[in-house]
Formats: sequence, C-alpha cells, structure tokens
Amino acid sequence: MKTRSNSLVLFSLIAITIGSCENFLDVQPRYVQDAENYFNQPSDYEMALTAAYDLLQTSYLTQWIGEIASGNAIAGGESVTDTEGLHQIEGMTHNAVNNELRSIFRWNYAGIARVNYMMEFQNKIDFQGKNGILGQARFLRAYYYFELTKYFGDVPLVIDQRLGADQVTKLDRSPRSLVYAQIESDLRFASSTLPWSNPEKGRVDKGAALALLGKVQLYQGKHAEAVISLDSVINFGGYALVADYDTLWFAANENNSETVFDIEYSGLEGGGYGCMVCLEGNAAAGFNGIRQYVGPFYSDGNSYNLPTQDLYDAFDSTDIRRDATILDLDAFIAAQPNASSISYAIGGGGHTGFYNNKYIKRQAELGLPDNDLTSPLNYKVIRYADVLLMAAEANVQEGNDGQALTYVNSVRARVNMPARVSGGSALLADIFTERRLELSGEGLHFWDLLRSGQAAQSITNFQVGKHEIFPIPQVEIDLAGGIWSQNSGY
Repeated sequence: MKTRSNSLVLFSLIAITIGSCENFLDVQPRYVQDAENYFNQPSDYEMALTAAYDLLQTSYLTQWIGEIASGNAIAGGESVTDTEGLHQIEGMTHNAVNNELRSIFRWNYAGIARVNYMMEFQNKIDFQGKNGILGQARFLRAYYYFELTKYFGDVPLVIDQRLGADQVTKLDRSPRSLVYAQIESDLRFASSTLPWSNPEKGRVDKGAALALLGKVQLYQGKHAEAVISLDSVINFGGYALVADYDTLWFAANENNSETVFDIEYSGLEGGGYGCMVCLEGNAAAGFNGIRQYVGPFYSDGNSYNLPTQDLYDAFDSTDIRRDATILDLDAFIAAQPNASSISYAIGGGGHTGFYNNKYIKRQAELGLPDNDLTSPLNYKVIRYADVLLMAAEANVQEGNDGQALTYVNSVRARVNMPARVSGGSALLADIFTERRLELSGEGLHFWDLLRSGQAAQSITNFQVGKHEIFPIPQVEIDLAGGIWSQNSGY
C-alpha cells in the first residue's frame, strides 16, 4: 500500500487536535496543524485520501480469520498461546477478550475516522477532480463498515463528522440494516463518480464499487439487485479470467485482467511485531510461510493459517487449483533433486503438512528491508472469478439457471474442469462448492458458509444463534461507557 510520511493519522472515533500554549518558554511550536485549518488545497484532500487507503493494509487478519473460522485452515504458529485469539476462533471458543477481534474493530474504525475527517470538510473548497477523490473515500468507508458489520452485526454508525470524548459515550450501536443502507449509499455514490479504469495502481474504480455493492446486496439476500450490480461489471467487458490460474499468485503478474479490487502493497517498508498496522508489506505471506525452511523456491516463515486435509481432499485430483492453493510440503520436497538437503520445523501451534500456496513467502518476492514481515504480494479482495460466482449465485436465486451456469462454467473451463449441468437448489449447492474450490485461501469461506446455511454442519463447535457474528470487544464496550449491549451468547 502506498503511503506518505505526512499522512493524516486518526486512530479512533475521537479526533485529536494539536494546539499550542502561549508564552511556553516563548518558543513557537515546530509544527501546528488543526482540522479547521486544513483542506485548503487539492493536495490536502489527496493526502487525506492516501491516509484513508492506508488502513487497508490490515486486511491480512480478514484473510486469516475467514479461513481459520471456516475450518479450511488451522491457526498454526509457534504455539497455542502465540496469537491466542486465532486459536480461540479456530476452536469456536472465542469471547469478548480477543486481541485479533479487537484489532479488526479498531483498525476499521480508524479507516472510517479518516474518511469522515475528509467528508466533514468536503465542501470547504472546490477543485477539478474532487468528486473522484470523494468517490474513492466513500468506497473505503463502505468497505470498512462492511467488514465491521460482517464481524459484529450492529455497530456504531458515524458519518461525515468527528466525535469528541463526551459524544463517544453517548453513541449506541446502530441496527445492521441502517449500516447496510449507508454502505449502499456510499457505493452508489462511488459507482456514479468513478471511471471504469483508474490509472493509478491500488486505487478503486467503478468496477470495484459495483462489485462490492453486488456483494453487499448478496449478503443481505437482495438477489435481484445483486444481479443488476454484478451483471453490470460483467457486461462492461473490461475484465477477463487469466488463462493460467497458477500465475495469479505471483507478484510479477499482479494488476491483470482479473483484478477488480486489490490491496496494493509496496513490500519496501518493514514494520514490527509491536506495530502490525505500521506494515507497508503484506504480512500474511511471511506468517503463512514455512517455519525455519531451508530449500529452493520458498523462504522461511511462521507457519500460520495452515490448510486442512479436509480442504485438500475437497479438490478433484485433476483440478490444478488444488496445488496452486495448497502446498503439500513433503510431496514438494520429495520431488526435488536435492531433497535430503531441504529442512523445516514444525510449530507448536499445530501442523497439517499443508501451507497456503497463494499467500506465501517465495524467494523471488521477498520484501525489504524486513523479509519476515513484509511482502509485495497484493491481497486480492475481489477478483473477476469472485464476481462471476457471485453473479451465478444471484441469478440462480432469481430463477435464471441458464445464466448462472454460464458464469460458473466459465470459471471451471479456465481450469479445464467439466461443466456443471445442475439446476435449482442443486446448482446453488454446486456454486458454493465452486466458491470453496476457486477462492479457498483468500478469506471468504466462513462468510460463504454462513450465507449458505452450512456453518453448523461444517464447522466444529459452531453454535447456531451465537457464532454467526463475533463478540464486541469488551474493552470497546467499556470505553463507550458500558452502554453497548454484547452480542447474544458472549
């Protein structure tokens, strides 16, 4: 993700204003900047937008949790107490004291605060291109709120304003329906103001806005509306499936015809374990890597997010997506001419023998200067195959089986798998199966299980009426003055 050193930083719902005191040693402050005296020129809005984009880099947690919570992967890692929150989610034993869930809550609200800061002063000046900047900003706000309501259900809804400390303690959670309405409003504005193609890598465009709108509508069961949004993306004709599935997961082939919405990582600036939000590279690749690995092609990592045998067995042996998605490490080593010289370690957090081959450290893609925590590998939030499968789902729900088959079979044809011929409820089940095969390792499966009604039968220890959403972090309830009710069952 591209950042600038003078990006505007707002880490919570509360905005902080920097001021000065008179006659303090008669020394003028080195730097004075407050909100009311900002946004005086177009570059101020551009810098604020860059800061709003910056929080996207935290999405590695969503990629992990969407797999771990679904049973597609185990948490792994050094031990069961290393990132304990992920291990709790793996076993469905998580509660309101969970560092990973609190990070999801805080980081997404930090992104919203940065957008709201811009929107509060959106009418301060006029300049050419302002609507494009505001369209991107409102897309980002929609994305952050979508993440929050996916995880937590009803959440506090704040738009176009900063809040003081006294206001935060009076702000209650808003019904999910209102949050969704605001998300849709933001995305409709974005889709109406943004062009189909944005020349700057990592910046969103009309296709990304319509695709996310379609996803939001699908999650609400608004199938007819989702058909319109998603078919618009398809009918635009500017996207296409990449012929070689394997190449999708290499940095050298990023920003291709299948890219609808990527989080763009630089891989140039390392962060630290004490400030994961500071990273400018994709932390997932390093964490997903092979512990203490010494050998060809791959690099060492931390053995998190390890695919399960169940996921591996879900693929047909002739489906090339299996090996592109899942690294069977022992089979890989056995196939090497110098197999005896290759070594690796097993972490105490669990071992399956498999690794996420989509987001993993490869020797040709090491980030700098901290190879352990940075990678230039983009996170693919929405790619064209996802759009096609969402459109297939929406169409079959509307009784358009023929159109649905066209979409799902185009995804299967890309990897030389035979066409589906089912219809009705059987076709819908086939589409969800296809989503697992096509999109596993990308952090979407948990939400698909919820939408398809398969969560209880697929996820060990899943409790209906509880685990559809995660608990509000207790510390956030306390900071809000205790006025927020906790989600049922927690």
